[in-house]
Amino acid sequence: MLGVLVPLPVLLPLIGAGITLMLSGRRRGQTAVTVAMLAIVLAIDLVLLFGVDSRGTQVVAVGGWELPFGIALAVDRLSAVMLVVSAIVTLLVLVYAVGQEMADTANETPVSVFNPTYLILCAGVAAAFIAGDLFNLYVGFEMLLGASYVLLTLGATAQRIRAGVTYIVISLVSSLIFLMGIGFVFAATGTVNIAQLSVRIGELPEDIQLILHVTLLIAFGIKAAVFPLAFWLPDSYPTAPAPVTAVFAGLLTKVGIYAIIRTETVLFAESNLRTPLLVVGALTMIVGILGAIAQSEIKRLLSFTLISHIGYMIFGVAMGTVEGLTAAIFYTVHHIIVQSALFLAIGLVEQRNGTTSIRKLGGLAVLAPGLSMLFFIPALNLAGIPPFSGFIGKAALFQAGFETRDWLIFVLVAAGALTSLLTLYVIGKTWNLAFWRDPDDAEEPTEDLVEEFEERKAALADGQRWQGTQTMPRTMIVSATLMVAVSVLVTVFAGTIWDISARAAENLRSPSTYVSSVLGEEAGS
Repeated sequence: MLGVLVPLPVLLPLIGAGITLMLSGRRRGQTAVTVAMLAIVLAIDLVLLFGVDSRGTQVVAVGGWELPFGIALAVDRLSAVMLVVSAIVTLLVLVYAVGQEMADTANETPVSVFNPTYLILCAGVAAAFIAGDLFNLYVGFEMLLGASYVLLTLGATAQRIRAGVTYIVISLVSSLIFLMGIGFVFAATGTVNIAQLSVRIGELPEDIQLILHVTLLIAFGIKAAVFPLAFWLPDSYPTAPAPVTAVFAGLLTKVGIYAIIRTETVLFAESNLRTPLLVVGALTMIVGILGAIAQSEIKRLLSFTLISHIGYMIFGVAMGTVEGLTAAIFYTVHHIIVQSALFLAIGLVEQRNGTTSIRKLGGLAVLAPGLSMLFFIPALNLAGIPPFSGFIGKAALFQAGFETRDWLIFVLVAAGALTSLLTLYVIGKTWNLAFWRDPDDAEEPTEDLVEEFEERKAALADGQRWQGTQTMPRTMIVSATLMVAVSVLVTVFAGTIWDISARAAENLRSPSTYVSSVLGEEAGS
């Protein structure tokens, strides 16, 4: 019975996309359908998570064709965790977008394209997570590409079009490399079924395995934004509307991380690329955070921290141990939620003040204390301050690293600790300049902000109640608050999330478990 639910995280958003297209021009109807579909998907994903955790991997052969000849959809613990987290993020971001009236406004786009496109994006994310073969993983990526390009260029401003062109060119290159990799894999093994590949790739000569491995890693590395393949991200994400940036930053790079985890555990369990991956992880952490230090625009700054913290996930995967992989999965869950929360909070800053430039901002802690807390809590979490989940994830990664007694991994631990300290510096600088200092001390202060701050100080001096002149849509505030609350819940329920991550990692480090679930006990043995 549980297997019947497996295709629904993909099918329901696609059905919803069709319905919202038919409701073009009816904003409330589109919004109601989209919210309902994503809420149902979240409920289904939760059922799948608890079901898979207790009953094991659920597999569906599309069309009833016998596997491995048919299309396999498989949900194991890793897939289920990623489905649930992605459903939470996409639902809350949609509510935020409703508050910002992104679905159909004259300023953003002349037609009702946001809701159907957003649903297709959600379907693409889910398709990537449940794909049981490389070609359908590619199809999931392409669904993401098409939908994300539309969302990235909403409003058709010159800046967004330029960023969109860069994004789509890089994405197409990545997709082309991935498609070439699929062709190479099929030519060498005669299959693209992931479970069957787990058996057949190990029978190939080492040089052939290396070619296949490198090709797939390059394709997934571009999508995950690892160094030196991440140059496209800081110029693409910050130009998009705030809800789009939040879902991109939280989810899209993690689809690439998910693909890398599958590659390194199921396809190439006995990898000979651990050392290059460790080096890439270290460089991603350091170069990313150095880029963040140099930024004066908060959305670009957060985009560089996004790149930097991808390095922690690569670090955990590259260790090749159950403990390292557990920490990587836990950190991925943490980072999806926290990064999305930060971009939603900064979207509120932009909504309120018309800018996210540190050069122009100041005094927000006094003018908007609630908004300031929405930034401050996930920011501390991102920096790894105890007792937040960011600290738990990093501490677990470092402990797993020390247990390996490998000098190169010790270097990674040092790089991770340095990155964490520099992240704290970046967050502290942002807080001090944008939230704490007087706005008239800014390098390029905005007149409205300075005037508002003076009125606030005068009201405080006279003991009067002050009514701010700037208002923000309540729905946006509620959505951002809920996302921050979820980030705190990740800390509260860290033990439960860690246990599920550990069980997922144990399954991944035993590829025969996945193979036997998809192809049967005889294939797994």
